[in-house]
Amino acid sequence: MRYSDSVTFAVTKCNMNSSTIKINVALDQNKIPESISWSASDTTIENAQKAKAFMLSLWDGAEKTALRIDLWTKDMMVDEMADFFYQTMMTMADTYGRATSHHEMVDEMKNFAKDFYNKFREKQLKENKA
Repeated sequence: MRYSDSVTFAVTKCNMNSSTIKINVALDQNKIPESISWSASDTTIENAQKAKAFMLSLWDGAEKTALRIDLWTKDMMVDEMADFFYQTMMTMADTYGRATSHHEMVDEMKNFAKDFYNKFREKQLKENKA
């Protein structure tokens, strides 16, 4: 399969050691992601790993705004997207908890994620019965 374009993101973690994470996005002729792969310099895995989606968020402290890149391949299924969002929201809650120790807020975020996922499953069941 031939791709008309490709975008590579590289993130380097700088402290005493350095680690580079590369995300490669192969695009079709309409610039829609066909494949996503990633690799990291400080892992024992030799080959790039495939992914169907990724979300990258960056905090601009000067502007007090979140910058983000959200991409997914055209073969990502709706149920996979719901799983991806559910798991992402749960890990965001965990990260927020580690950063703030606001356990009540973490519980609220996780409850929202569970409610979101349960509503998605109910919707899928209704649509599949129709």
